[in-house]
Amino acid sequence: MPDPGLSPLQSSLPAAADRFGDHVLDQAHTAGVEADADADARPARPALPGPPSVLAPAVLAPAAGAGPEGAATVRQPNPALERILRGPSGLGTAGLYLVRREEPPAPPAPEAPEEGKPIPGLYHHPVPEPDPVRVAEVSRRIKAWAVDEVQAYPPEWEDQFDGFSVGRYMVACHPDAPTVDHLMIATRLMVAENAVDDCYCEDHGGSPIGLGSRLLLAHTALDPLHTTKEYESGWAQSLQSDAPRRAYHSAMEYFSQQATSSQADRFRHDMARLHMGYLAEAAWAETDHVPEVWEYLAMRQFNNFRPCPTITDTVGGYELPADLHAQPAMQRVIALAGNATTIVNDLYSYTKELASPGRHLNLPVVIAEHEDCSEQEAYLKAVEVHNDLMRDFETEAAALAAACPVPSVLRFLRGVAVWVDGNHYWHRTNTYRYSLPDFW
Repeated sequence: MPDPGLSPLQSSLPAAADRFGDHVLDQAHTAGVEADADADARPARPALPGPPSVLAPAVLAPAAGAGPEGAATVRQPNPALERILRGPSGLGTAGLYLVRREEPPAPPAPEAPEEGKPIPGLYHHPVPEPDPVRVAEVSRRIKAWAVDEVQAYPPEWEDQFDGFSVGRYMVACHPDAPTVDHLMIATRLMVAENAVDDCYCEDHGGSPIGLGSRLLLAHTALDPLHTTKEYESGWAQSLQSDAPRRAYHSAMEYFSQQATSSQADRFRHDMARLHMGYLAEAAWAETDHVPEVWEYLAMRQFNNFRPCPTITDTVGGYELPADLHAQPAMQRVIALAGNATTIVNDLYSYTKELASPGRHLNLPVVIAEHEDCSEQEAYLKAVEVHNDLMRDFETEAAALAAACPVPSVLRFLRGVAVWVDGNHYWHRTNTYRYSLPDFW
C-alpha cells in the first residue's frame, strides 16, 4: 500500500504541544532526539486483490478546503516546539512532517450556523467541510453495498439510513484517505457496527436478554472460527443468517484486503472491547442498575468509538507498527480519544435518548442520579468531563509526538486527532438525528 503522506491538519495538536509539551521537548533536545530523514524510505506495500465486487481504486480529488485549522485561541509558537513539529528539511523528508507552516496560522473559520450549533462550552475544533464529490461517491457506494450485497436493512429503514449521513461522516473523519476505496473500508465497518448495535442492542429489535450469545456469534464474522470439518459448514452458513453477521463478515473481508495482519488483529481486539462494553450495559439494563459515574465511564471506555480511529492508518494507506501501537503512551492516547468522542455522542444524543422508550444510560443521566443535581447541572457537568478528556488527549498526544518523533507515530497521532474533530463535526451537523436540550 503506498504511503500517501499526512492528513490535512484539522486539530489543535500543535497548539496543545505548545501549552503542555515544553518539558518533554527539553528532555528530547537534551537527549539529541531527531527524526531520521530516511526513516520513512520503505518499499510500498503490494496491492492486494479485493473481493470480486471491488473495482479498481477510483482516485478522486483531495478534500477541498483542507487547509490548516487551529485551536480556538491562537498562541505564539514556541521555537523549540516548532522545530520538532516542523521536522527536518531537505530532499526526501516530506513524509516526516507532523505539521508544516509556511506562514503564521490563521484564526479558525467560523462553523456554519445553518447546519447545527455546537454545544455551548464544549471544547472542540472546527473542520473544513468534507469534499462533496467524495461524500456523494461514498454515499452512493455504501448504499449499494448495504442494500444489494448484505441486505443490512429493510426498505422501511431507508430514511434512517440516509439520515445517518455516513458518507459525510467518514469523509470528514478521514480526509487523508488516498482513494474512495480506502474510505469505503471505514464506511462499511461503521455501517456494520451500527447494524449490530441497532439489531442486537438498541432501536430495531435489540434486547439485553441473550445478547452475549448473539454478540459471540457475530464476533466470529470478524474473528473466524477454527473448528473441525464436520462443524465448520454450520458456522459458515450462520454468517449469512442475519443482517449484522452478513455486514460484519463482508466489511471484514474488504478491510482484510487492505490491512496488514497486524492491523486486522488490532481491529478484532478493539471490537472485542466494544462487545464487552455492550454486555456490561446490557447487564445493567437487565437489573435496572444505574452505575456510579466512574463505573459508567469505565463501561464507556469499552463501549465507545475506539475501533474507528484505531484503523486510521489503514484508511490512510500506511501502518503504525504493532510494537509502537502497543506502547502504553500510545494506548493512553487512543483510549482518551475514544472516551472523549463517545461523551460527545452522549451529549448530542441526549434529547433523542430521553424521547425513546425506557431509560437510556448516558453520562448526564448517571451524574444526575448520583450527584443530586438537576438535569441541566448534570448535562453541564458532563460537558466539563468531556473537556477534561479532550485536554488530556491533546496533552498526551503532544507529549508522545515530542518524545517519539517516528514518522508513523506522528502520522497516526495526527490522523486520530483529525478523526476526533471529524466525529464532533458529524454530531454537530446531523440535525436529522440530534438536537440540543434547552439548557442555555
